[in-house]
Amino acid sequence: MKKNIALVAGGYSGEYVISVKSAAVIEKHLDSSKYNVYKISVTHDGWNYTGPDGQLIAVDKNDFTLTISGNKIIFDAVFIGIHGTPGEDGRLQGYFEMLGIPFTSCGMVTSALTFNKSYCNKVVASLGVVNVSKSVHIFKDQPFDTNAILQELALPVFVKPAEGGSSIGMSKVNTAEELAPAIEKAFNEDVQILIEEFVKGREITCGLYKSNGQFTVLPVTEIISSKEFFDYEAKYTPGISREVTPAEAPDEVVALIQETAKKLYNKLNCRGIVRMDFIWEEAKNRLFFLEVNTMPGQSENSIVPQQVRAAGMTLQEFYGTLIEECLRK
Repeated sequence: MKKNIALVAGGYSGEYVISVKSAAVIEKHLDSSKYNVYKISVTHDGWNYTGPDGQLIAVDKNDFTLTISGNKIIFDAVFIGIHGTPGEDGRLQGYFEMLGIPFTSCGMVTSALTFNKSYCNKVVASLGVVNVSKSVHIFKDQPFDTNAILQELALPVFVKPAEGGSSIGMSKVNTAEELAPAIEKAFNEDVQILIEEFVKGREITCGLYKSNGQFTVLPVTEIISSKEFFDYEAKYTPGISREVTPAEAPDEVVALIQETAKKLYNKLNCRGIVRMDFIWEEAKNRLFFLEVNTMPGQSENSIVPQQVRAAGMTLQEFYGTLIEECLRK
């Protein structure tokens, strides 16, 4: 019998458009011979499924079900396709955990922790498995001193919202005069900010997941931007950046990145597909942790789909594996 799968899309953040694109790709590649897929749009206006006739059908949030033509649809699992809040920050995860519905991502605690870049950095630094850049964490409702920040950190620095993705609100600061405007820009997106020292190196990212207790570590990707850093424009405007999969890096560096990603996946108690981003400081042969993406982009040209294809898999096989793994739990 086919399983009923809810594919949740959209969300409440500035990443809404990217989330919709990801969900469209996921829906396209889910095996219709195995799954009845119901794409549910999650917005501030409501959680709705659009029927074949164009009618909006609201989700019953008491038990996360749909009633269509008098029939109650109970979901066997949820494929979370939302970047940002509430699909990547632990909120939906906590809701589904309370309802006992399996889902295809990290659990509530891991999602919430990794979504906050500053708190995640602190935990990763304490694990002792990879270098973490020196940083300062500031809050919009608490006083801060830019001079004190610059005494603690060496320029250049990155200023970024602590909770946010797609590099929205992010700036690279090269001079003391640029710091205050960069902080203001980031505070337009979030009430918490991470300010961290710049590490000169090559950005390399690794997708990985577990199925039936076994790791699948995908080929790594090097991100080469023609801009100063991989910002929103560089991520989503064709031609501004190059993503090389597999990365043209020494075998020992690729092995180090993949092994470090596996260690972090286990120690952070991750589930489902996760993308770990690193900076390889080539001059000193040191690896730095950048961030964890627990809902990496799934548009056709996103990094994880590139890595899946480079590994010789189809997206249908990949997404099916993620669903079957969460059903196993």
